[in-house]
Parts: sequence; structure tokens; C-alpha cells
Amino acid sequence: MTAPEENAANPRFAEALRELGLGELIPQVRRFPDATRTAAEAAAAIGCELSQICKSLIFAADGVPVLVLMDGASRVDVELVRRELGAEKVTRAKADLVRETTGYAIGGVPPFGHRSRTRVLADRSLLDHETVWAAAGTPYAVFPMDPKTLIAHAGGTVVDVREQTQ
Repeated sequence: MTAPEENAANPRFAEALRELGLGELIPQVRRFPDATRTAAEAAAAIGCELSQICKSLIFAADGVPVLVLMDGASRVDVELVRRELGAEKVTRAKADLVRETTGYAIGGVPPFGHRSRTRVLADRSLLDHETVWAAAGTPYAVFPMDPKTLIAHAGGTVVDVREQTQ
């Protein structure tokens, strides 16, 4: 496991943490030499359960960006998101919309500290853990936080939008 370092977080994300009064999290950010772009890569690098990874996924609901926070072991059920939002159509956002909305590239999108405010849905499965790990603005950095606090800072609504396995 890599030691925390002051510059491990993306500078924009570190600034967002300070603005949110969460500057104490900056030293807890862990940077890894290999990418933690996928939930599986992040869990392997950290040494935690796959479900302890908090994925920050941008979808377009009738063309409007929405952030879905999902545990790393699960997939988002787009139909449940559509119903939750009362939208006609929900699709995965393309890379340019993700960057435009959040200010970050896919694989490094944190759960909060984005360029613009979006509606946030947080799947209830995140609450199954004392601590979850989320991207810290780059595909190489993650930070720990208890899920209730993470969801609150993201402005998220707790919902059930996880794809059910058969």
C-alpha cells in the first residue's frame, strides 16, 4: 500500500475538499503507480472488497447529466435510474460530457467537487460498509470516507438503482 502524500489528489479536487471544509482528507488520499481506473484495479491496489469502491458514474437523463454513485461490485440498472428521475431516456454519458460536467476524466471522477452541480443518486448498497474508497480526481488516486458522509457531501439521494443479479 502506498503512503499518503500531499500532492496525491488532483489539485482541483484538493481545492474542492478545502472549500467543503474537508481539507483533513487531503493527507488520506492514496496515489498508486498503476491506474485505479476500474473498481477492480482500485480494490486490488487498496486491498479492500470490490463493493467498498464507490464508482462515480455520469449518465444523461433526457440529455441532462446526473451522477450515480454505485458500489464497485454492482452495475447500475439504467431503467431504475430512468424511473427514479421520471425521465424518458437515460444513457451512459460520453467522455466529453463527463469532463464538461465534472471537470475530470472517466476513471478519476470523484463523488463531489465537480465543475457543475448535478442531481446525485447514491445506491443504498454503499451503506453496507463502514468505509468506501472513491476516486480523488485522477485514475491513480483514491480516498476513504464513510458512505453516509460521502453521500451527504455529494448531495445525494439514497435510492435502489443496482442491477439485480438473477
